[in-house]
Order: sequence, then structure tokens, then C-alpha cells
Amino acid sequence: MKFFEYMAKEVFRERGIPTPRGRVAASPGEAAQVAAEIGAPVAIKSQVLAGGRGKAGGIRFADTPDQAREVAAGLLGQEVRGYRVERVLVEEKLQIDRELYLGIAVDTARKSPLVIASVHGGVNIEEVPEKDIVKRPVDITLGLYPYFARGIARRLGLEGAIARQFADILTRLYRIFRDYDAELVEINPLVISGDRLIAADGRLNIDDDARFRHQDLPEVSEATELERRVREIGLSYVELDGDIAVMANGAGITMATIDVLAEYGGRAMNFLDAGGGAAVEPMAKAMAVLVSTNPKAIFVNIFGGITRCDDVANAIVTVKQQQGIPVPLVVRLVGTNEDKGVAILREHGIEAFRDMGEAARKAVELARQGGER
Repeated sequence: MKFFEYMAKEVFRERGIPTPRGRVAASPGEAAQVAAEIGAPVAIKSQVLAGGRGKAGGIRFADTPDQAREVAAGLLGQEVRGYRVERVLVEEKLQIDRELYLGIAVDTARKSPLVIASVHGGVNIEEVPEKDIVKRPVDITLGLYPYFARGIARRLGLEGAIARQFADILTRLYRIFRDYDAELVEINPLVISGDRLIAADGRLNIDDDARFRHQDLPEVSEATELERRVREIGLSYVELDGDIAVMANGAGITMATIDVLAEYGGRAMNFLDAGGGAAVEPMAKAMAVLVSTNPKAIFVNIFGGITRCDDVANAIVTVKQQQGIPVPLVVRLVGTNEDKGVAILREHGIEAFRDMGEAARKAVELARQGGER
């Protein structure tokens, strides 16, 4: 579960990590009020669960409360990185002398927390050369002691009061990481502003499997409206950026389906795992959702075990009869009740494939033809 920036900063402040003065606003008027309270100029930051907001125009500045109102009005209700902006964070505009990066993540290979730090923070952190990034695993049985944090500061070339502040922030950040069962806690940038270090941004991602230990935390979902709609049916769905709608039964086969489409030059527009044993009704609803997304083709890839091929075939036929399937449909059916499923589809003019590669190639071919019309 990801926290919005303003939520992460609330945790930071509670744990003694310096952050800019400000608060979240849900309307232009509220944004103007916050700007008047803390004093302009201010930064106005879209609160969406996506990185790269600055490059996408989701972070802007205002010199007066009236400007803050105008800027907030231009951001609220808009989309940034595919997410609708429902709140903005209005906070003091910092004097930035230097930008650092500081984060702690789960290193799955080492099975330990990993401290990541650099003297090159900010919007282009992903472009920083590996040689300029300090990475140090933490022995989870020992924890992160001040001497460890001071060592990281020395590796970054920090000195004096800034080095001491950095070490203090890192030890506090580690306590947040452990106490919240985090997968990632990050400050980018960690700003040197005069003689102070300030967390100008913040991320806190909590392990979903540990959510039961944090019942007091707010529920935050990064799902889009379409993703929420399909998940309400009881199926796993993630939007992607392709043009071929995909449904398969199981996470592994769904990922394999996306990969094999890519192998033949196609792009999936979604990940839809119908799971094992999904009934006709939810599968029909899922198929109807796929049709409603206006893909160039639909590829249904079923390897029946618990899932019965005849149930899949009946779900497809239900959608065809009730609302129609106005785009090319490619079905691959293998497994339990395969012959029944294939026979049902043939009765309604739908051919089924046995080979996944052959079916994927056909789906890509039909999607291209659809794009040319």
C-alpha cells in the first residue's frame, strides 16, 4: 500500500524528520487559505500515487494566495500520470542549495533492508551513475545504529552539522521502515537549505501482507476506476498501455500471455487473471469489461484445470449474445472439458486454438488489421 506524499510527511514529522511547512487542500479556496497562513511563495503539489509529477506538470509554484487559488484550480480534477488529482499539498517553497537522495528498500536477494543514498537527488535520480550511489545492507538482527548512519554520511562527503543531521534523519527513517513494515521509505530530494536538511518529498510504501498489523492506518488504493470495477467482480485486473485485451486463468499464464504477445510484436492493454474455478457469471462480467475498453482485439487464453473450458465458452457466448463482441476475438482453450468448450464456441461461430503461440500470433495480426482500418 502506497501513502500519498502528504501522508508520508505526516509520519516523518511525527518521527522528528524536518519537512516544509504546509498542509493538504481539496479546493482552490483551501489552497489559497493555506498559502496565506504559511506565507508565499509556495509549492503546490498534486497528490497522486505516481512518480515523475514534476516532469508531468503536477508540481507548480505560486507567489501569492490568489495565484495559489488559480494554480490549484488548474490542477484539481486533472490527470497526472494517469491519476485524477483530488488533493494538492500546499507548502513553503524551499531555498534549495543542494539535493540529496535517501531511501531504504527491501533487498529481496539479501533478505535485508538496503540503505540507498546519493548526493545527486531530484527529478533525474534514475539517471544517476551507479558509482555515485551508496548502497549498504542492514543486518536486520542488529538494526541501524548511529555509527552506520555516520559512515553513510562520510561516504557521501558530508561534513559538520549537515553530516550530523543526515545521520539523525537516516536513523529515524530506519525506525519508520521497521515500525511500519515498509517495502520502501524514501526522501527525494532531501534538500540542503542553508544550514538545514529538509525532506522536500516523501514516499512510504507498506507491505500489504503486514497490513493486518496496522489497522489504524488509512486505506489507500492506487487502482484506477476500471481496475476497481473489475476487482469488485472478484478478479485481478491491472491496466497496461497496449491495444490487445487479455484474459487468462492464473497469474503465471496471464504474464506468459502478455510476454508471448510481445514476442509477436503485440502489446497487452491489461492484465486480467480470471483465477482458478471462476464461475460463468463473473467471467462473463469480466469479458464484458474487456469489450467496453474498445481494444483492437481480445485474446482469451485458458489452460483448464480447476477452471472448466465449457464455463469459459459459456461466458464468452453470454457476452456475445447480450452485448455483442464488435472486435476480433481469439480464444485458446486447453484442459478440463476442452471438447465441450470448443463445441460450444463453434456453435456460435467462434474458433478455438490449442497452441498458445499460434493463438497469440493470430491476435497480433488481427489487432494490426484493426488499426489499419
